[in-house]
Amino acid sequence: MKVVLLAGGYGTRISEETVLKPKPMIEIGDKPILWHIMNIFSKYGFHEFIVCLGYKGHVIKEYFAHYYLHGTDVTFDFGNRNKTVVHNQYLEPWKVTLVETGRDTLTGGRLKRIGSYIGQEPFLMTYGDGLADVNIAKLVQFHQEQGRLATVTAVQPGGRFGALQLGADSGVKGFIEKPRGDGGWVNGGFFVLEPKVLDYIEGDRTVWEEQPLRRLADERQLSAYKHTGFWQPMDTLRDKNYLEQLWSGGAAPWR
Repeated sequence: MKVVLLAGGYGTRISEETVLKPKPMIEIGDKPILWHIMNIFSKYGFHEFIVCLGYKGHVIKEYFAHYYLHGTDVTFDFGNRNKTVVHNQYLEPWKVTLVETGRDTLTGGRLKRIGSYIGQEPFLMTYGDGLADVNIAKLVQFHQEQGRLATVTAVQPGGRFGALQLGADSGVKGFIEKPRGDGGWVNGGFFVLEPKVLDYIEGDRTVWEEQPLRRLADERQLSAYKHTGFWQPMDTLRDKNYLEQLWSGGAAPWR
């Protein structure tokens, strides 16, 4: 089963980082968040990726073009016909296809454009800016059991602020650190999709999260896999710093 990653957006809400590189290339630790996302899937045996490029896609191409050298020790012997010797050759068993899906193409359009790379098999899809400890194997099993065209991972985002526990006498009984939101479930990415969902997308200006998902829901072809564990998008510099703190502190749930 292939994994499709949407990596073409502008990332305007974190423009401090995206002036020079696309959002999926913002680093957590010393690795792009795209690398972290790929490892979530790779842990469960999904090693083939299709990355939808757009804004500054050449940066992602250059990263993978040199990935072999990034992950190894290497000797350049300039006195011996510029001979190159690679040492300690451990790399992830990934196959990565990078597809130019248009600088201004919207999310649905990007999916439509990679149809020829998908074939007739179901595929996984998520965004290039969100991390989670989703059990991908259980997600796929759930999708297969449901028998619908699409499955979305539903999450309940944590609140931004801590909450007060108030007593009947207006006294403060305690504090709740960043409780979950208002009880609603939101689109957390990490989809499992049948190739037929591409027929629900008209073209480049189609937003996947709007008409296609609504139509799938209306036709009872969309399932929700409820994930109550860790989930965190990287929309702002504050989010990036939070993820960095988790990673550097050895407390990253997605590790």
